[in-house]
Amino acid sequence: MFEVLSERLGGIFERLSRKGRLSEGDVDEALRQVRLALLEADVNFRVVRDFIATLRERSLGTEVLESLTPAQQVVKIVNEELIQILGGGPVHLASSSHPPTLAMLVGLQGSGKTTTAAKLALHLKSSGQRPLLVAADLRRPAAIEQLVVLGEQLEIPVYREDISSKPVSICAHAMKRAKELGASWVIADTGGRLHIDEAMMEEVAAMKRELNPAEVLLVVDAMTGQDAVRAAEEFHARVGLSGLILTKMDGDARGGAALSIKSVTGVPVKFIGTGEKSDAFETFHPDRLASRILGMGDMLTLIERAEKTLDEERTRALEKKLRHATLDLEDFLEQLRQMQKMGPINQLVEMIPGLSAIARRAPAEMDEGKLKKVEAIILSMTPEERRNPEVIDGSRKRRIARGSGTTPQDINQLLNQFRQTQKLVKQMASARGKKLWDMLR
Repeated sequence: MFEVLSERLGGIFERLSRKGRLSEGDVDEALRQVRLALLEADVNFRVVRDFIATLRERSLGTEVLESLTPAQQVVKIVNEELIQILGGGPVHLASSSHPPTLAMLVGLQGSGKTTTAAKLALHLKSSGQRPLLVAADLRRPAAIEQLVVLGEQLEIPVYREDISSKPVSICAHAMKRAKELGASWVIADTGGRLHIDEAMMEEVAAMKRELNPAEVLLVVDAMTGQDAVRAAEEFHARVGLSGLILTKMDGDARGGAALSIKSVTGVPVKFIGTGEKSDAFETFHPDRLASRILGMGDMLTLIERAEKTLDEERTRALEKKLRHATLDLEDFLEQLRQMQKMGPINQLVEMIPGLSAIARRAPAEMDEGKLKKVEAIILSMTPEERRNPEVIDGSRKRRIARGSGTTPQDINQLLNQFRQTQKLVKQMASARGKKLWDMLR
């Protein structure tokens, strides 16, 4: 989502770094370009105005103008101020002192509310909670069936009633059912419309008054830009929100909503949706997003994804092979599959400091299709060929190419890349041995 903005800011700071000492004119010109970049990213103009004013005040201080590395100081200030407009720090869910805790999800149709309810329930389940989903969106009959299907897939119970029931009654009955099941959280998917109207707002407000939920979370589509910000303002004024969930943060929009919504509404972003899969859902960390926008990566999120998806026993076995330089194509395939579980490759690369710019300049190298081609080639090999690639001659390459729907040239390319990887692993193992791998762990 922030690819263009990140590239623009990277170029601005790179030009600043060539200047050595900075003058007031240098700072003003850089801030002018930052302002244009933010406005083009659809950031709210009031947020941009205040952000630039704060940056200018801090950047013209002695910590920048008298520094030996002024450009780095400017980047540091921009990072700190970005974190502030994004919310400062993560804000966690408020739980009730007398479980179960009720969380109402509200929002417009098309924002991904029903899917997000299931994602939130899975997130809570993964952290040791026992959630119950409630199908209280009676405005869109398909929402009930959708939530039931998602609940079955995720093995999370769903409470539903006939569409002739009232949403308030459904939620009240669901709370009783949750106590019987020993559930700790109740996630209610409430009704939405294609636009804000009086009837919808009154329904949501009445539900809040009668049910007194611990959380009222607005689900907004980050790709709708300032429309999402305006919807958040309206909901907060009429209903009173405790938090926001931004969906479709993996989209290709300009990102203005994510950068504006907390400053404009005063309501914290608590979660973000990062993909279509049920586990593509994360706690919102302003510092991590700011770091990614500035091209500094996000190693903490990458590590958390790895801990959730990578098989610890297999990882230890791979580490042993790396130490002894005995990596083969079966290991290569296994790691490829584990990496795919962590999410789209372009998302993973952007989390590694210094590689986001490389990913933008060479997108073909990061293409998911290429990874699938590699997998197809390796799966078309015999076990012997995977363990001993040196036995693969011309006839074997033609057979593998037919089986994988590729060409012998594709196979040559893969084998060359694999040999380079093997060579590097051997050099590292022989040069530093066990001590190196202990350092990298």
